[in-house]
Amino acid sequence: MIGKLKGVVDEIEDDHVVLDVGGVGYSVFCPARTVLASREGEPLVLHVDTVVREDLIRLYGFASKAERELFRLLQANVQGVGAKVAMAVVSTLAPAELASAISSGDVTAVSRTPGVGRKVAERIIDSMKGKLPAGLAAGSGPAATAPKGRAAEEAVSALVNLGYPKEKAAAAISAAIQSAGPDADVSSLLALGLKAAAR
Repeated sequence: MIGKLKGVVDEIEDDHVVLDVGGVGYSVFCPARTVLASREGEPLVLHVDTVVREDLIRLYGFASKAERELFRLLQANVQGVGAKVAMAVVSTLAPAELASAISSGDVTAVSRTPGVGRKVAERIIDSMKGKLPAGLAAGSGPAATAPKGRAAEEAVSALVNLGYPKEKAAAAISAAIQSAGPDADVSSLLALGLKAAAR
């Protein structure tokens, strides 16, 4: 059972990366913010959940142990939630945001997840109350942090106004800053961010 992979990003696709670990390429399905923050040729460490079925072996990778734990807990505790929906939830809400939504009963926040309607969101909240381990929300990982600076904040706000979830917008602008540098202006960050968010 694979629990962790440390290697170099070889390829980036819409929902997964190919991680080169000692010459072996592992296809690892990741949350959107992890895919958006990844760069070909750069090192990456993923906390992995290995799913083995009769017809497939699939690796799911996360930037933090907290994301991986949420992915597992959603599938184990919420009826009708499998890997696809659990990954969508983890992609949309960082651990701290999901923990807050569950504790406050914020159905609207959970239902921002693509493919999750109000009824499923209510089921997630009801099923997950009291199931989150202490300290889980604190391990949201660096990719969940909003980019700093006025230009970055304005670019994130612009993407949110265009309909992108806040977490995806923040990840896209963080990736844009890595590419364009911390002194890039709003229009440059927005142009790069749109490309990253559309992947």
